[in-house]
Amino acid sequence: MNATQIDRARIESLVRRAIAGGLGTSSASRPDIGLSHDPPGWVDGKPNLRVSISARHVHLTDEHVEILFGAGSVLEPDKDLYQDGFYAAKQTVMIVGPRRRMLPSVRVLGPTRGASQVELAFTDSISLGIDAPVRHSGHIDGTPGCVLVGPVGSVQLEQGVIWAARHVHMNYFDADHFGVSNGDMMQLKVTSHECTTVFDDVLVRADEAAKLEVHIDTDEGNACFLDGASKVELTKGGCGCHQ
Repeated sequence: MNATQIDRARIESLVRRAIAGGLGTSSASRPDIGLSHDPPGWVDGKPNLRVSISARHVHLTDEHVEILFGAGSVLEPDKDLYQDGFYAAKQTVMIVGPRRRMLPSVRVLGPTRGASQVELAFTDSISLGIDAPVRHSGHIDGTPGCVLVGPVGSVQLEQGVIWAARHVHMNYFDADHFGVSNGDMMQLKVTSHECTTVFDDVLVRADEAAKLEVHIDTDEGNACFLDGASKVELTKGGCGCHQ
């Protein structure tokens, strides 16, 4: 998808809002204006919220894939993720921290990236003995490193280990519906029996093709008893901080 196409998607969203305003209705109440079908992830003319637990995982560069799994190796898709074009690979690696603490068989996610990155929950970082900071994906400057071990070789990462911050993927139609933009903060409420939890600082990551999905880590998912949740609500809010 090139920049012109991205701009067109955003422009269409804005046009929908303007047309709806002229008709005396909100864009949220008329999501079908200008569309021949629902936007990605929508069901029956409205956003369909999914909240997923993002367990520990690794992103690799092409170079590191070959070092870890052998010359000429590429990531082999095993299971498609909810976001189109992304997948859990068949390959796994061992993560080794200080004093030889380790996590075996950590899943690699694809496709490959420009920089390798390890995303952990807080308890994972404690287990490894790594003081991983809370960061959003791709923001790895100044973060600690680790050793990745594959069946063929190993890689010493000088940086790239983060405690992944919670965030929500959405497309521009979702953003229009909620009245938010890329980089804004939202609030997630998970209603569970005697365990209802509210998460602030949910970063909006909007693009033209994403489907509405909140990612929280395993610690957060356990804390709110996501598996037993009776209701999840995403609202505009949060502190407005940016990381």
